[in-house]
Amino acid sequence: MRYVISLCFLAAIAMAQPPAASPAAASVPNYVLGAGDQLSLVVQDLTDEFADKAFRIDLGGDINLPLAGRIHAAGLTIGEFEGQIQQHLARFVKDPQVVVTITEFNSQPVSVLGAVNNAGVKQVVGTKTLFELISLAGGLRPDAGSSIKITRSLGLGPIPLPNAKTDPTGQFSVASVDVKAVLNATDPAQNIVVLPGDIISVSKAEVIYAVGSVTRPGGFPLNQDVSLSALQVLSLAGGLTTTAALDKAHILRSVPGTSDHTEIAVNLKRIMAGKAPDVPLQPNDILFVPNSAARTFTYKAIDILAMAAAYGRM
Repeated sequence: MRYVISLCFLAAIAMAQPPAASPAAASVPNYVLGAGDQLSLVVQDLTDEFADKAFRIDLGGDINLPLAGRIHAAGLTIGEFEGQIQQHLARFVKDPQVVVTITEFNSQPVSVLGAVNNAGVKQVVGTKTLFELISLAGGLRPDAGSSIKITRSLGLGPIPLPNAKTDPTGQFSVASVDVKAVLNATDPAQNIVVLPGDIISVSKAEVIYAVGSVTRPGGFPLNQDVSLSALQVLSLAGGLTTTAALDKAHILRSVPGTSDHTEIAVNLKRIMAGKAPDVPLQPNDILFVPNSAARTFTYKAIDILAMAAAYGRM
């Protein structure tokens, strides 16, 4: 029920996908050029000078082009840079028509946050897909959740996903990707091309806890599981100890919107004997099994919460 996604597995997924086309300049009209970006140019009437050639902006922000010479490109949008080239080429061609395409994004970072092994800012070198960026961030952690959120400046255009929405400020496009759909290749289209400035946030899986008289008390992430039952959680916890009070178990469940908790009695003895149905648990539930060897079964909710906190409960 839990899973670990290795770098090799992610690489295999990326290789299995058809190569994504490099985003054309028209798709990122407000992208600001910077040092390291690689460009291709199409200039009407000057095909031989520019066809099938790549030009890179140097560390000083300049680029050296045939006939046009050295032009400062860093800090300019695609449209502004095309205008600069047209001015420089006007002495050779009347009303030159210039189209600039970015072939490699190198000057702006992508932030990868959340449940990845090496979160932080990653530089985009060439065209990268979503899961290639996740791979660069060390892959997903075992406690990664089921969704990945992508936030993109609307200046670069909306995210090409059906669920993309504009955030309340009107400045960003926000969308989410289902991890399982991409891993199982049921929807490869979700493995979109990432653009500079994107923020990729991997959700952390919701957790269910088992504490008290169980063999391996702790928190168990749901990952791709919609829910877990009491018996499934006990199995993940290695089963019960010999002194577990099966008929005195409780579920401690938080009350939405408050700091309160409600207690739900669970008779594990009857469930395990097939005399009562298994009980589905909800995210952040704490299944507590008391010790039958204790003189009393009296306990406080705060004590159970403390037990869960010892195993990473936030």
